Amino acid sequence: MTGSVQRRQAGTSERYDVFHTDCPARGVVDHVTSRWGIWVLISLRSNDLRFYELRDSIHGISEKMLAQTLRTLVQDGLVWREVEPTTPPQVTYGLSEFGREVGGPLRELFDGITRRLSPRSAG
Repeated sequence: MTGSVQRRQAGTSERYDVFHTDCPARGVVDHVTSRWGIWVLISLRSNDLRFYELRDSIHGISEKMLAQTLRTLVQDGLVWREVEPTTPPQVTYGLSEFGREVGGPLRELFDGITRRLSPRSAG
């Protein structure tokens, strides 16, 4: 066997080596901390949202980037996707248990930053 083994079975005491480029956990970290991934997770922290509600809650994100980000987060198991068979289909997104677990520290980070900023001046 050559090289180090990066995949570890869940439940073992060994952890992933996230500093190694081949580590599968590194990809999830990259997706969570991507430009839009963090905002999707923060936006879904309180409510499940439909695609357009989610897009409207994240100012500056395009539909294309939102769709790509959601696809990635669903594949990672952080976000679930439910399609209602209507015309047109209604698609709702929410945080999975894994997404809520990962989103907790992000929410604390976001709330801590916003508490420390000086109030916006009226104008």
